[in-house]
Amino acid sequence: MLPTSPPGSTLFFFLLAATITFLMTLANRLFMDPEKLKAWRKEISDYYRQLREAQKSGDKKLMEKLMKKQQYILQLNAKISWQSTKVMLIFLIPLWIVWFFLGGIYGGNEIAYFPGLGWHLYIPLLPWPITSLFWWYMLCSFLFSTLFSHVFGLVGVE
Repeated sequence: MLPTSPPGSTLFFFLLAATITFLMTLANRLFMDPEKLKAWRKEISDYYRQLREAQKSGDKKLMEKLMKKQQYILQLNAKISWQSTKVMLIFLIPLWIVWFFLGGIYGGNEIAYFPGLGWHLYIPLLPWPITSLFWWYMLCSFLFSTLFSHVFGLVGVE
């Protein structure tokens, strides 16, 4: 039986976000080569740093040299994006099924309660309070995504 009110529902979605994010991060780690990704990100970062410096200094020769490399940098960006997209495609259908099921149970109910702040925590321009199913899951997911990305060594260039 799933908990339908806080604190049970708050904890349930916190743990669900942790589990799903862990599995997606693990899949990313298994399907990607983190060292290659870090090298690509560093190369892209260096390219844009050099480009900014060339623009600032007005070095036309360096600008021409960097412009010739631009297509290659765009290809590297596309490769990095495809690596993340592969894992998302694997998880897309199962996640839709889970969310369809959970949406039917929890619907528009607020599932999280912030002690001292209450139920109705709105952020301007967002249609639902952050205590709703969608926003609470997203908040937890971002937290665990950052944590697990560091644990599995999938973070970008420092």
